[in-house]
Amino acid sequence: MTTNKSGEQQSITELDRVTIRFAGDSGDGMQLTGSQFTATTALFGNDVSTLPDFPAEIRAPAGSLPGVSGFQISFSSGDIHTPGDRPDVLVAMNPAALKVNIADLVPGGGIIVNTDAFNEINLRKAGYESDPLKDRSLQGYNLYEIPMSTMVANACEGLGMTSKQIELTKNFFALGVMFWLYERSMAATEKWIAEKFAGKDAVAEANRRALHAGYAFGETTEMFHTHYRVAPAHLPPGMYRNITGNEATALGFVTASRLAERDLFLASYPITPASDILHQLSSYKHLGIKTVQSEDEIAAIGAAVGAAYGGALGMTTTSGPGMALKAEMLGLAVMVELPLVVVDVQRAGPSTGMPTKTEQGDLLMSMFGRNSDSPIPVVAPATPAECFTMAIEAWRIALKHMTPVVYLSDAFLATGAEPWLIPQVADLPSIKVENAPAATGPGFRPYKRDPETLARPWAVPGTPGLEHRIGGLEKLDELGTVSYDPDNHHRMNLLRAEKVARIVRDIPATEIYGDDRGELLILGWGSTYGSIRSAVERLRARGRKVGHAHIRHINPLPGDLGEILQRFDKVLMPELNAGQLRMLIRSKYLVDAIGFNLVRGKPFQIGEIEAKAESLLGESVEVAK
Repeated sequence: MTTNKSGEQQSITELDRVTIRFAGDSGDGMQLTGSQFTATTALFGNDVSTLPDFPAEIRAPAGSLPGVSGFQISFSSGDIHTPGDRPDVLVAMNPAALKVNIADLVPGGGIIVNTDAFNEINLRKAGYESDPLKDRSLQGYNLYEIPMSTMVANACEGLGMTSKQIELTKNFFALGVMFWLYERSMAATEKWIAEKFAGKDAVAEANRRALHAGYAFGETTEMFHTHYRVAPAHLPPGMYRNITGNEATALGFVTASRLAERDLFLASYPITPASDILHQLSSYKHLGIKTVQSEDEIAAIGAAVGAAYGGALGMTTTSGPGMALKAEMLGLAVMVELPLVVVDVQRAGPSTGMPTKTEQGDLLMSMFGRNSDSPIPVVAPATPAECFTMAIEAWRIALKHMTPVVYLSDAFLATGAEPWLIPQVADLPSIKVENAPAATGPGFRPYKRDPETLARPWAVPGTPGLEHRIGGLEKLDELGTVSYDPDNHHRMNLLRAEKVARIVRDIPATEIYGDDRGELLILGWGSTYGSIRSAVERLRARGRKVGHAHIRHINPLPGDLGEILQRFDKVLMPELNAGQLRMLIRSKYLVDAIGFNLVRGKPFQIGEIEAKAESLLGESVEVAK
């Protein structure tokens, strides 16, 4: 028990895991609120996983359902893999935020609302016929009504700010309440406020006051009879930082540049949700990183191919619509056999689709979305932190095998965050490859291949004696001149395909979590990792013979995968698409893999995969939420 400043007795409840969702209008600062709570929680030592949820429309009407922005964070004293299926607490800044999110809240969960926003106009915009705070429709939850706007106005008196400016600080009031409720320190956020609003003293003071007012409200109110404690997690020793997938991707490419001892050149056209990689890499000019914001997607990949021809690490970033536009230039990179990395941060489609929502719909386009047979290696990280290592892996493959590589992330990985164990640079192996040396005599053969990898030499322009024909027309084997010979064309197609196929020699053995044989294997790729792993943990706790394998290398597939598939009675494949990897698995291994396919713009919930698995195992059970 503790005693608050009013002398009230308040209990402390110990919890293993809590999931919170902050929700409000797109101008209410919910992403900032969530990211500050996440950073503080990571500093505290909890394991953390997040799910930001942005409006798809840039300027949806204020107070409307399409304009709701959300940020979900799950934190725990143990190891977690997802941002949680359903929130335990919903912080709703207006009626629209309540209406959009209330169905996801666990029964009996907590709702903290800004009552000042529940006026007739906002209720009507959200489609409420009556005020849910008064009509007893929320009686199955723990409702906490706080006039946040009024309280920040009182806290910010005397600062000479407009009422609109003061209103913008109410998210920090809500953050202060949650800091108190879950025993978080305000120190890191106070430091962030001071740095963010340096030179804007009134704005900084207003946000600081709002934060402290929310914390003090938690301490003094009689509304909360308990607050909650989630102990730090026991993570492996080392230095950690909280990181999003896009941040990890950018840092991975910077590291790859150092490990390859070459400058990195990124040309990109801004597109959600990939733009953050361009933004972050543009801040590393002092490390030899060069970035260009191109006029369109085609120009971006054209510049990247040119950089690769010039001896740099040429790359480009995009999402699905941009990937379609890059197809012809990707084919050129296949023909001239240059190292190139194309990052596709997948989002819901087709066309513009739902640009801020997640999906895994670009796999087959990455595999086959070019004219003729033009094989390209495809890799896919499984977690936000793993984006770092797979970014390096994409470049390792591109350099060693002299080939373009597609790196498939998605919106969930890109914007989600988790603790990242910062590696020791000395432990990271070199990925350096040498340029072709100057020729001492005539007869340079630009397509004379390495006997192991079939990679051709990297002939950088300006090197004496290495003049050769470049372009998209078919090349004569070894000599590289233009060739229309049918047999040569056939042979070159086989060589390009075999070069990609030989990458399997570099792919590590597939790791299986749980049983390595038995009733069911759940096979996944990309961002489905966390939900699958958590579902398998639950299933095995009930005695099921279930394993989980997750594929990071999609083309070529791991060499041991076929044998693994044969060891299980059934194979379940959850994908955020209509079954694209399943099509490849069924075709290659003749395994009757069963698809579980949802395309809602949301990641899988643990319970959904758990229930699907149980239905295949012949038992209907009540699945924990």
